[in-house]
Amino acid sequence: MTRFVVVPQWQGSPSTRAMALVDGADAIAGDLPSAACLRVEVPSEAGESLDTGVRRASTLRRLRSRVDEALAEIDDERVLVVGGDCGVALPAISHVAGDDLAVVWFDAHGDLHSPASSPSGAFAGMALRGILGECATGLALPRGAVTADRVVLAGVRALDDEEHAFATREGIRHLGRETTGAQIAQAVVDTGAKRVYIHVDLDVLDPAHMTGVADAQPFGLEAAALIDAIAAIRSVLPLAGSTLTGFAPQSPQAAVEDLGTILRVVGALAKE
Repeated sequence: MTRFVVVPQWQGSPSTRAMALVDGADAIAGDLPSAACLRVEVPSEAGESLDTGVRRASTLRRLRSRVDEALAEIDDERVLVVGGDCGVALPAISHVAGDDLAVVWFDAHGDLHSPASSPSGAFAGMALRGILGECATGLALPRGAVTADRVVLAGVRALDDEEHAFATREGIRHLGRETTGAQIAQAVVDTGAKRVYIHVDLDVLDPAHMTGVADAQPFGLEAAALIDAIAAIRSVLPLAGSTLTGFAPQSPQAAVEDLGTILRVVGALAKE
């Protein structure tokens, strides 16, 4: 059975529409079985940077603790964490991290900035860097909990120069739009991992397939290609957990129009 942990976190987003992530998470949760859902309460306040170089770091640290506590309550069940912004992936991956874990990062963006290189100071753009052990105290995993040689970027097409340099230096696998699901699955196998964690930011999809994102990027994946890739990955390695993030609908009606696609992605991640 898959449990859904709903975290409508918006404080990590750089967007002026960050609060729409709350509406997006709630809209997704509304179509999930309520008995399988656990909602983490997100404070309304923005928070302070605390001289970390990360905007709203104080609230983000509190939220990480709350997600850690929620996940600790779940025994022997696979978890799909529904955000909110991409920062919710950090405590979710921390919950299952180990030297046998690969991470597939489906996203339009690499989320590989450091506090020093980030143009916005927003944690969502540093989330994967934090998972690799490089970010502000309280917003990073221990170095080595997840290693760069077991990370696969898929569908990423908006890398800043610093992110590209980091990915190249660290040997992170980067697979583009034309890569098939079978090729992504093989890249995961090639990491040598025994389990896989799948992170999906909905902006990995082409804007023709998903309108409710804050920073749409052209030339994204088709919904069918994303779902095929998830299935292919799951056919070669056990799924340790997953995240679904980045839904920021413009209106309730727009949310309804996108939910069919989103629920197909949920189904691919939650399938037993």
